[in-house]
Amino acid sequence: MSRIGRKPISLPAGVEVAHEGAALSVEGPLGRLERVLPEGVTIKLADNQVFIGRASDSKVHRALHGLSRTLVANMVDGVSKGYAKSLELVGVGYRAAKQGDKLLLTVGYSHPVAILPPAGIVLEVPTPNKIIVKGIDKEAVGSMAAKIRAVREPEPYKGKGIKYEPERIRRKVGKTGK
Repeated sequence: MSRIGRKPISLPAGVEVAHEGAALSVEGPLGRLERVLPEGVTIKLADNQVFIGRASDSKVHRALHGLSRTLVANMVDGVSKGYAKSLELVGVGYRAAKQGDKLLLTVGYSHPVAILPPAGIVLEVPTPNKIIVKGIDKEAVGSMAAKIRAVREPEPYKGKGIKYEPERIRRKVGKTGK
């Protein structure tokens, strides 16, 4: 049996889980998330815990067992605590600014790049060289952070670009002139 899949998911105070067949909805203090779990995965609620099971021991069901458990655990964490990713702008003149809901990035192009976040995602700019992406859906937060980073990925020669906060830009030596 899957070591991850068999672990029960404890529900914090204020989080409610409801399921109808394969459709699962998790509601908490920060919002509501819904997901349809793959075929062959079963859900059982008992004394403030969620148990994920599987239909058979086939390779596909074993793989989906652990995945489904992790997805449900991420939903529970999202509606109770939320998720955040920090990005940092490195480079002379690189800066970020908020204009309403839009994020304006000045990262060395001839024009500022405007990014509009999807519903459920909040972008914060505490300083001109730092961006924080917040939301309750872990997948959406990571996707939005990756989209912002893709505007100007860090390059190894000058070390400029948009990077995740814990990321280190690996530097390379440039050409040597003789």
